[in-house]
Amino acid sequence: MPKIKTVRGIEEHKVVSPEEWLAAREDLLKAEKELTKLSDDVARKRQELPWVRMDKEYKLDTDEGEVSLIDLFKGRSQLLIYHFMFGPDYNAGCPHCSAIADGFNGIWNHLANHDVMLWAVSRAPFQKLQAYKLRMGWTFPWASSYGSDFNYDFHVSYTKEQQRSGSVEYNYNKGNVSSRQSDIAPTDAAPEEGKKIASSTGTDWATYTQEAPGMSAFVLEDGIIYHTYSTYARGLDGLWGIYQWLDRAPLGRNENGFWMLRHDEYDLKSLLKGDSNDCCA
Repeated sequence: MPKIKTVRGIEEHKVVSPEEWLAAREDLLKAEKELTKLSDDVARKRQELPWVRMDKEYKLDTDEGEVSLIDLFKGRSQLLIYHFMFGPDYNAGCPHCSAIADGFNGIWNHLANHDVMLWAVSRAPFQKLQAYKLRMGWTFPWASSYGSDFNYDFHVSYTKEQQRSGSVEYNYNKGNVSSRQSDIAPTDAAPEEGKKIASSTGTDWATYTQEAPGMSAFVLEDGIIYHTYSTYARGLDGLWGIYQWLDRAPLGRNENGFWMLRHDEYDLKSLLKGDSNDCCA
């Protein structure tokens, strides 16, 4: 009988010979190749989606003052926007959005050189975004949609009235969608983890959940902007570098409690010594 090894009491694993491991790995490789081909097919379908002409004007605050959506293209033909959860009443950005945004610094300039501009857009006033950007050491472009309908039109911000009535739309579902944990009315009990996340942004659960994450894509052709794609919820997983690494780690995502902090909130000396957060131990 092969030995069974328990890792942190999470899951039991067989311990096998190198030959048996190789056979299992080759079976998995077949599945991985199938997934890669399927991902390529989905990417093609994504690019074949029809376009929607954008006739509505939006005013956004940037380093260069108030601009229109077309100005975010910066001479490129394509625009990608990450809808970053940072509402007007937040004192800090969502920790999860902050984690995905850590990866923007290393890629936005490559995208800009490839005819694609990457921006983050949030509803908080520009001064708040600038202060947080400085704290995080980020360089990627970030615009404020404060005072405009942009976030509401792309279903990543909700009014208090929408929350109370449950008439929200997220990830192409209408109503108080159970698939999104934060689609909880203010009168409902907030989850303990949600309270901690909200508190880390300086808000309560109801205020925190007036914002939602997502990304949208646009193309500029003959001076006209077209909306080509938007994705939300688990559709963002592929853009989140940390999840791609965790999915290849022995224990997977292993998400327990409020485990993800902003990068300047970790005790790096402790981590380098081999210590881990209590939530992950």
